[in-house]
Amino acid sequence: MRRRTRGFTLIELIMVIVILGVLAVFAAPRMFNSSDFYARGFQDETRALLRYAQKTAIAQRRAVCVTVAATGIDLKIATDNPATNCAGTLTLPNQPKAGSGLSASVSPFKFVPLGSTDQSADVTLTFADGTAIVIDKDTGYVK
Repeated sequence: MRRRTRGFTLIELIMVIVILGVLAVFAAPRMFNSSDFYARGFQDETRALLRYAQKTAIAQRRAVCVTVAATGIDLKIATDNPATNCAGTLTLPNQPKAGSGLSASVSPFKFVPLGSTDQSADVTLTFADGTAIVIDKDTGYVK
C-alpha cells in the first residue's frame, strides 16, 4: 500500500498568502494609527476622572468642583464641610494625559456631597470626534 504524503497543497498556500495580503492592506494601517488610540485613552481617562470626583464628593462629604478646559479637567475640593467654595486641590491618583477638543455644556459645575451635580440639567462633555460623556443631574452617574 502506498501512503499518502501529508502537507498543504499549492492552492492552500496561495490562499493563505492572499488573505495575509488583504489583512496587510486594510488592517495594518489602522493598527498603526496611534492618534485614535490616544483619543480613546483621553476619553476613558476623563470618564474615570469624573467618576473619581463624584466618589470623592460622597466619601468626604464635600463639594468637588469640576472645571472643563479644551485640554483636560481641573478638580478642586471644598476646604470646609459643608462649604461650597472649592479652594483645596484634589490630589489625583494619576494625572490624565492632555487631550484636545473637550467642551462642556456647563463649566464649572460641582458634585455635591450626595453625589449629584448642582445643575438643573444633565451635564454633557463633548470630544472633538463627537463622542460625549453625560453626567446625570440627579444621581451624578457618569455615562
